[in-house]
Amino acid sequence: MELLSKAVPIAMLAFVVSSMLAVGLSLTIRQIVDPLRNGKLVFLALLANFVLMPLGALAIARILRLDQPLGIALLLLGAAAGAPFLPKLAGIAKGNLAFAVGLMVLLMVLTVAYMPLVLPLLLEGVSVDPMKIARSLVLLMLLPLGAGLAVNARFGSIAERMRAPLNRISSLSLALLIVLLLVTNIQNVIALFGTRGILASILFLFGGVGIGWLLGGPGAGTKGVLALATAQRNIAAALVVGGKDFDDPKVLVMIVVVAVVGLLILMPLARFLGTRSAETPA
Repeated sequence: MELLSKAVPIAMLAFVVSSMLAVGLSLTIRQIVDPLRNGKLVFLALLANFVLMPLGALAIARILRLDQPLGIALLLLGAAAGAPFLPKLAGIAKGNLAFAVGLMVLLMVLTVAYMPLVLPLLLEGVSVDPMKIARSLVLLMLLPLGAGLAVNARFGSIAERMRAPLNRISSLSLALLIVLLLVTNIQNVIALFGTRGILASILFLFGGVGIGWLLGGPGAGTKGVLALATAQRNIAAALVVGGKDFDDPKVLVMIVVVAVVGLLILMPLARFLGTRSAETPA
């Protein structure tokens, strides 16, 4: 078990870095910027992800009277936006993929500045080092993303060959990370039953879907994307902060549980939206 515990940070590093590199290798600066010219929609997306979701996390934690580590995990997820999986979910949902890509990068970049500023204000009685959080997110997320963008801009053929292997590494390392965290914290996972942690996860995710759908504008393509973007939190950023700044293993366990519940909810939802879009007359 001790050996498995030591493998957790390695798997987390592999997931975060490979996913950020893969995203960067798939994009250009223009692809990121162009969909963000709709100022109103961008404002609503920021409102949903950086105001309403953290407030929703706080409200759910207080209403359900979650234990402090579970509430911390939910708040970390509420503050962590810009999931690398968004383009894949948007593609399945047949949503506006350009908007999904641009929004993902915007939310990801702002998350790096937002989490260190907001978490110390919201986590009463918990000491958080803002510089430590920012340093971790910049080194593990923004630098790989920037490196991927640079390679794609200068060496397109190399970037194309690297994408598929990095996507496979990202998927495999995420699956391994979830398994390792569940196995090494199995007692804590079992203890989560009866704490209302599972219920909190479901309410949090469906709340994100509802907020994003309501604020996503009149177009079905953007409504679906913002619903998925708001519900699918940046698990990588939450794991980075939760793993480095909090000693209680229940924080990471709760983040992993929300990630698993999110996949179980959002993948079928994306397929439903895609089917619905295909059936809608052009």
